[in-house]
Amino acid sequence: MDDLFSYGKLDQPGVIQFLFHPRKEVDSEPPPGTIDYEIIVEEGVGIGARFHMAAVEDPNILFFHGNGEIVSDYNSIGPMYNEHGLSLLAVDYRGYGRSGGVPTVTSMMGDAHVIFKEVQNWLKDGNRSGPFLVMGRSIGSACALELAASYQDEISGVIIESGFAHTVPLLNCLGVDTQALDITEADGFKNLQKIAQFAKPTLTIHARYDQFVPVMSAEMLQVQCPARSKEFHMIPGADHNTVMQRAGKEYFKIIKRFTDKIEGKRQKRSFRRKRKK
Repeated sequence: MDDLFSYGKLDQPGVIQFLFHPRKEVDSEPPPGTIDYEIIVEEGVGIGARFHMAAVEDPNILFFHGNGEIVSDYNSIGPMYNEHGLSLLAVDYRGYGRSGGVPTVTSMMGDAHVIFKEVQNWLKDGNRSGPFLVMGRSIGSACALELAASYQDEISGVIIESGFAHTVPLLNCLGVDTQALDITEADGFKNLQKIAQFAKPTLTIHARYDQFVPVMSAEMLQVQCPARSKEFHMIPGADHNTVMQRAGKEYFKIIKRFTDKIEGKRQKRSFRRKRKK
């Protein structure tokens, strides 16, 4: 991996213990209409994935969740995407859910590339022709932007929810002593540099009162993004973990309108004014 995107300093125990909060999934059958899938990222290590599939021609969203979540947390959320004609392909990290291994930043970022290619092949084998988007929430935004910077020609759009621009302020907020560990921005995720390389449609959703990632951080990503088609939606009254709850149905409508634009679909108007005679 290029030194520009190496993450060795973030793999220190003093970072990992604050950055990752893995938990296992309780054995359960996948909900109706979902597909459980294992993605082998290296010999003996598989990543658990749960795919909530809409129609074959509908947009497909590869989703990287937050650091305290697992894919089964989205069992009731995936169907809401499906109701809006969107497929949600949620994947875990090492040590999370049904996945093997132990999470590190280097493995998470490297695995994202393997996952990306495997999911692409899976969709192709299933003749799923809809647009392919990458979405990341919180720490998952780092995976989404890593892929955006690497595979622009293969991605139709990127969605960032509760994403961060700078690494050091986030780590400090989480309790990491970056000064003692000699961690600087040069050692971080470089999300600003990566989004600057992605000129395809981009959607940013952020909480007004995010206690971990101030809304200004999301605004920085928005400004740095060179895309001609980019949107920013701030959710009033929400904090880092209540974006979807506070936005309600509008959350999915925002995403649906974004994917409709990518597909070239026109929004239906609820009414039309009559011209005066």
